[in-house]
Parts: sequence; structure tokens; C-alpha cells
Amino acid sequence: MCTGRPGWLTVSLRVGKYKKIHKNIMINLMDVLEVDSERQVVRVEPLVTMGQLTAHLNPMGWTIPVVPELDDLTVGGLIMGTGIESSSHIYGLFQHTCVAYELVLADGSLVRCSPTENSDLFYAVPWSCGTLGFLVAAEIKMIPAKKYVKIHYQPVRGLQKICETFTKESKKKENSFVEGLMYSLEEAVIMTGVLTDEAEQSKINRIGNYYKPWFFKHVEKYLKADRTGTEYIPSRHYYHRHTRSIFWELQDIIPFGNNPVFRYLFGWMVPPKISLLKLTQGEAIRKLYEQHHVVQDMLVPVKSLEKSIQTFHADLNVYPLWLCPFILPNNPGMVHPKGDETELYVDIGAYGEPKRKQFEARASMRQMEKFVRSVHGFQMLYADCYMTREEFWDMFDGSLYHKLREEMNCKDAFPEVYDKICKAARH
Repeated sequence: MCTGRPGWLTVSLRVGKYKKIHKNIMINLMDVLEVDSERQVVRVEPLVTMGQLTAHLNPMGWTIPVVPELDDLTVGGLIMGTGIESSSHIYGLFQHTCVAYELVLADGSLVRCSPTENSDLFYAVPWSCGTLGFLVAAEIKMIPAKKYVKIHYQPVRGLQKICETFTKESKKKENSFVEGLMYSLEEAVIMTGVLTDEAEQSKINRIGNYYKPWFFKHVEKYLKADRTGTEYIPSRHYYHRHTRSIFWELQDIIPFGNNPVFRYLFGWMVPPKISLLKLTQGEAIRKLYEQHHVVQDMLVPVKSLEKSIQTFHADLNVYPLWLCPFILPNNPGMVHPKGDETELYVDIGAYGEPKRKQFEARASMRQMEKFVRSVHGFQMLYADCYMTREEFWDMFDGSLYHKLREEMNCKDAFPEVYDKICKAARH
């Protein structure tokens, strides 16, 4: 079995072939069920989106600790896959802000799991891609919302200095947000932010307005001018700052999209829905896109950041690169540090056309995947995965996952996670 949600509706750029051969179960659950201010928990259904959730909570004075970038990302996708934000150096991945899940299992029973109730299932659910049961509700921590994010832009040059500055800022818990954009191997802007209710009116930047420059282009101005800067961005605009340009993907779809004339006349029309792009994309275009375009997030220990960026440059040469730090606790499940303690990791996001000469998607990505495994890193599962089954389970810890699939008789009910995310399962 699998969910009946059409593959073109998901934010992943690929469509799963497995839906054609498995029984599709429609799960149209898309409501915010409860906001519990005393427990500071919001209970939601799996198809609630990040845009919907922040719009619901912010007027009530609340937000969630980790608000992954794009409006259309769903709670279910962020739990069964993963999600990250520039606050993750404090709170971890999206799954680490969840306190309970409710699932329908293979035998039809409804089960609630948390760190103290059915804990094995609670820790096995993230990254399982719906192969242990159907998620029907989740409880997520809330934190008080503030009106603005006071953000500081710091241009940095030289790869070693970039890595040192990024690591130093990521370890500072007084920073509510930390993010880096690399515009070349030797040039970056490191951004740090804090939540605040007070703002200097002359420095307020409502970056989410349709006529405003794309955020990554706005940030690049500080690098080109070689100056630092500070401004105040309304919180919800900050949380969805990369939405209008789909990070920087929209520049390949609408090359003139950041032109001031286009922004003022037609900016309200963008971004196009990723689901619409997938629905209208023919097979020939899809194959062409796969060979000449990369969308990947690799999660590596911050101690391997410099070596990782050099590898990304050599194998892909895609810029900008997105750098987002996160803490990874040593919890059970598919993803945890190699050692016994919480470790600081970084998500390196590569989105765009590789400039490396003789780039070949399969060979280059297999080389990247091999490197990530060698530093005990992880690949986000929404992206193209060229690993063999053995390589996949070398990257991820499948001990708890396979134990539960055996105990809960999942093998005849749900496919294994590898069979949902491998390249052969998607087109």
C-alpha cells in the first residue's frame, strides 16, 4: 500500500512509479486540529503545509521552532522525509521538534507514539517514507512568535575563513538563525538573526512582498559591495524568504524574473507551483532536466564542511550553495551521529545547472554519494538517489527500522523505503 496522493503533487521533483503497482489509499487530512497553549503544542494532520501552519499560528502569537522554507511543504512529508531551517542549529531537524505521531498500522490499528509511548516506533518513523504505517496526525512543539527577525549580513572571502566563520556562528546559541550562501568557492555571505519585537523603521525590509528582489539576489548585493549590513524582516517574510524564487531555481525557469519591471507587473504570479511544473512536464523534458540539472541536499558533519564544499565544487560546480547548520542528537532511528553524542552537522544544498565539464548525472552523483557515506553523512531522500540497496543501508542505520517492519508485519503491506526512493522507483 501507499498513499493515494498523486506523485505530481509532491514537492520532490520526481514522480514515483511505485504508485502504479501498489494499492493507493487516499488520506485527505489537511487541518490544524488543536493549538494547546498550555503544553505549547500544535496538533495537525499530515497534509497541513508550512504556509498554512505559519498563517494559522502567527496571529495567535505562536510559531514552530523549525519552519522549512517552502510554503507547500507538508507536515507529513517533513516527518516521513525530513525538513530543516536556519534555526536547526538549536532545535535540530523538523522531526526533532515533534513530540508525538498518530499512525494507522498495517493491521488497521490506530497507534500513538512518543518518546515515552511506543518509543521504538516514534524514533523509526522519520525518514521511513510511509513504509511503517500511514501518518494521520502529529504533535509539534510551539514557541512564542516575535514580529521581526533582526538579520546581520557578513560577506566572507576565502574557503577556510568561510568555514571557520560559519562554524563559529553555528555554535552560538544566542543566534536564533544561521545561514550561509556561497556564490563561488571563495565567496559567501554568512547571515545570523535574532527574533525581536522592536525594529528600526528605516531598516525594515518586507522581503516577501511580490515586487521585492529575490532574497538570494538581495543578499548578493552585500557581497558585491563588500560591506556588512543589518535589517529587520517581518518574521513570516523571513520564514518563507526563499519561496518566491524557489531558492534560486526560478532563475532557470524565468531568467528575467528578478527584473524590476517583471517583478512589479507580474511578481504576484510567481512562483509557479512545483506540482504544476511536474504535471505539465513531458518525458523528454524530464530526462533532459535530469541530465543537466541538480537538486540535492547532503547532510555532513560540520567538521567535514571544507572538504565537502571542495567535493561539491569538483563534482558539480553549482552556485549558489545553501549552507544550513543543524544539531543531530544521538537518538535511535535511521539518522544519527556516528558517535554517542549530539553532533553539529550542515546541510549543503545544490540547486541548479552544474558547470562542471563532462558532467554526467549518474556517475557524478554516485561519486558524491560515496563521499557523503565516507564522512558519515546523509542524503535527503526527496532527491535522485543512485545508491544500490547495500550502499543505502551503509549510509542509513536500518537496524530499528527492519526490526519494526518484521514485528508489525509491514513487509506484505508496505514497500521498503529503498524501493520508494531509489532511482528505479522514480521518473
